[in-house]
Amino acid sequence: MSRRRVLLALAAVTLLIAGALSYLASPSPDGLDSTTLRGCEVVEVDGSEHVTGECIATTATDHALSGGPLADYAVGGRQFSTGLAGVAGVVVVAIAASGLFHLLGRRRAHGDSPNP
Repeated sequence: MSRRRVLLALAAVTLLIAGALSYLASPSPDGLDSTTLRGCEVVEVDGSEHVTGECIATTATDHALSGGPLADYAVGGRQFSTGLAGVAGVVVVAIAASGLFHLLGRRRAHGDSPNP
């Protein structure tokens, strides 16, 4: 099997796994979220969640990218788009890694690599 076919097969399997397994990700809070919510209660008011009580989460604010296109592991904040977000994440990482490997390969080909 040619190198190109192997890479294409790996890419297809990777995208399939990213798209399908993203739907199995738990919507429950992770360890950090659970820890910051100890001693508090999350109450829904007017369609949004508010934290009451005494815990770290009462002073938490949204980060600068919370309104971004892939915030909360969803595309545009749409529920059930985690598979698409997973695929987008894989594609972005693959492009970044390919660019980095290409630059490093060019540097090595020109003999610019430092001697250990």
